[in-house]
Amino acid sequence: MGKSTLFNRLLGHRKAIVDDQPGVTRDRNYGTVKRYEVPFTLVDTGGFEPVSNDRLLQQMREQSQLAMEEADVVLFVMDGREGLTVADREVATMLRRLDKPVFFVVNKVDGDKQENLAAEFYALGVAQLYTIAAEHNRGVGDLMEDVVAAFPSRPAVDGDDAVTRIAVVGRPNVGKSSLVNRLVGFERSVANPVAGTTRDSIDTVFTWHGKRHMLIDTAGIRRKGRVSQKIETYSVVDALRSLDRADVALIVLNAEEGITEQDTKIAGYAYEAGRGCIFVVNKWDTLAKDNRTVGVFIDKIRTEFKYLPFAPILFLSAKTGQRINTVMEAVAQVMAEYTKRVSTGDLNRLLKEAVEEHHPPLHQARRVKFYYVTQTATRPPAFVFFTNQPDGIHFSYERYLLNKLRERFGFSGTPLRIIFRGRDQEKKR
Repeated sequence: MGKSTLFNRLLGHRKAIVDDQPGVTRDRNYGTVKRYEVPFTLVDTGGFEPVSNDRLLQQMREQSQLAMEEADVVLFVMDGREGLTVADREVATMLRRLDKPVFFVVNKVDGDKQENLAAEFYALGVAQLYTIAAEHNRGVGDLMEDVVAAFPSRPAVDGDDAVTRIAVVGRPNVGKSSLVNRLVGFERSVANPVAGTTRDSIDTVFTWHGKRHMLIDTAGIRRKGRVSQKIETYSVVDALRSLDRADVALIVLNAEEGITEQDTKIAGYAYEAGRGCIFVVNKWDTLAKDNRTVGVFIDKIRTEFKYLPFAPILFLSAKTGQRINTVMEAVAQVMAEYTKRVSTGDLNRLLKEAVEEHHPPLHQARRVKFYYVTQTATRPPAFVFFTNQPDGIHFSYERYLLNKLRERFGFSGTPLRIIFRGRDQEKKR
């Protein structure tokens, strides 16, 4: 149908595997889309066959059903060249029972001729069809304008801005539930040495130093090759959704096992979600240590997580309570940076000094000029730099500006977002 092509189009780069042969996408593929007014998580599914005895197709159907259950909005993509099929009718009937917005999309409509052929899809009895050509970006803008408008608002918590949401993320059996239990002081989550005990996110609201906090104990995120059971696959999504509603992520590592590739992927999820990040090295009491052990482990973390040089690192034992008091202190410090605002005057003084110290490179034989900078958001902090050539700023100069912001204003534990804006366009990384 072209679902993966649409996925790549919305994501802005080629992530999903695309092939002319149907059935290439067999599992769900996830991506965070930040190109529209509201950031969102996009899920690409395998083909949905309503009735099939083939085991692979049955598994793909289960994956698609899970994706629909967990989604806020569903895009049902059909093939305009193939025309309306029996399977389309059956899926459409099923989708009408969903209590959520469903957009009926006819793909591969490249021009007026195909537009006329697509009229047969109105036989599904839907009020509106969206005819697009994902490969050529035809009609995608109009579709996404309505899709974004249909997103639900973020669920509120009493005193929403006053509650710090903390997601505890990591591989299975690194001690996440034990950490939650130790922090809140009682057995709120089931702590079990068998990996995978926690399968749904569990929220616990508590007060620390007079301020309300919400701990989100997430299911362990397994390596993709090991996610075989349907319920475990859902757990991965649930953990990712927990990051979407968190302010700070506690990235729990297992001191006994060291750093794994999956740890780097989980930390990457937290970074891409724009959350404040703290590394928690758990089970530290189990290691034989000398005066070099901490330094060596810190060096490993900084090497493996190069994209998170700003994240604090804590060493503790959730089981014994060793250094457990450092967690909430670090959360408070990171939250202060995550919500920090800098005055426009201070920002522009920094910009002037930075440009004088290191001039922007030429772009197409023209000098890049900066007019001014202002902070536009917190959680995470975001800054808009107004310039004559937003497309002419190399990523190395963007990194230079980020480093200058951190040198002057701190922002420990939080990612920063920079937007370069001209008169009629914007460049965002």
